[in-house]
Amino acid sequence: MKKSKYGRGIFATCDIKKGELIHEAPVIISSKNEFKYLKKTIMIEYVFWWGDDLQECALALGYGSLFNHSYTPNALYKLNLKNQTIDIFAYSDIKTGDEILINYNGDPVDTEPMWFDVY
Repeated sequence: MKKSKYGRGIFATCDIKKGELIHEAPVIISSKNEFKYLKKTIMIEYVFWWGDDLQECALALGYGSLFNHSYTPNALYKLNLKNQTIDIFAYSDIKTGDEILINYNGDPVDTEPMWFDVY
């Protein structure tokens, strides 16, 4: 991990081919009843919506919650409910040294506004 224009960031240490699994992050799941407490903490900035109905939150361990957002991402994430992981895959070829970016909306082409300013 090194400094990104967005703060912390995850950068490729080798070339990564489109479709390749980059990271498999185990998660800590927080129920919808706990959300009211979680949203009062900084941790809310690092969780993914989780579950069949996306009513829960999950904190991705490892590097999982440290990938930055982009509307032109080079990676995407998939919720693996069965394994309780968030899996990060290359959406396009990524070169050594490139920052690995995902679209927080879940769909790589979704341009719905974020809750923060996007540069």
